[in-house]
Amino acid sequence: MGSSWIANMAARSLWAVRRRVQRLLTSSAARENRGWLPPFSTATQRTAGEDCSSEDPPDELGPSLTERALRLKAVKLEKEVQDLTIRYQRAVADCENIRSFCKDLVEMADILEKTTECISEETESGDQTLILEKVFRGLSLLEAKLKSVFAKHGLEKMAPIGDKYDPHEHELICHVPAGVGVQPGTVALVRQDGYKLHGRTIRLAQVEVADEF
Repeated sequence: MGSSWIANMAARSLWAVRRRVQRLLTSSAARENRGWLPPFSTATQRTAGEDCSSEDPPDELGPSLTERALRLKAVKLEKEVQDLTIRYQRAVADCENIRSFCKDLVEMADILEKTTECISEETESGDQTLILEKVFRGLSLLEAKLKSVFAKHGLEKMAPIGDKYDPHEHELICHVPAGVGVQPGTVALVRQDGYKLHGRTIRLAQVEVADEF
């Protein structure tokens, strides 16, 4: 009886083990058919990580302090380059204007030199009338050239007679009695001409202003 009982217990245990193994095999086959992977495998962790990444992507990190500092420095340097470029362009334009003005001055110097040479030649002959005529022609030519150069470079002579006195354009020398038809507070006489360069006063005109006494 003892041996038969042991045999029965062994048979039951073997049957139970077989059933458990069969269940495990059946479950494993089903999982393989569904593409199931063990919970702690590398592929499972990677898939889980990818799913989490696709469903809930992490927030992008903002620029670091170093990147911000570099960006601000780049903007500042770009502005400085623009300012220097503008200054350079203005300097080049000023140099060209000065060169052109000097060239015009040389031409006026040529006219003046020729006039003085003619005066020297005629002085020896003693013909005063001819001397005066050549001097007048030379000075007239020089004046015309001078006005042309002034207009070319934006230099303008003021004509303030009759204009209201303006301390930004006129230098008051004295007051004079207002004559007939002359408004008080206006320029009655110009002692020295004033000039503007491109609309900006570079020399005040010395004037006498009409006033009521």
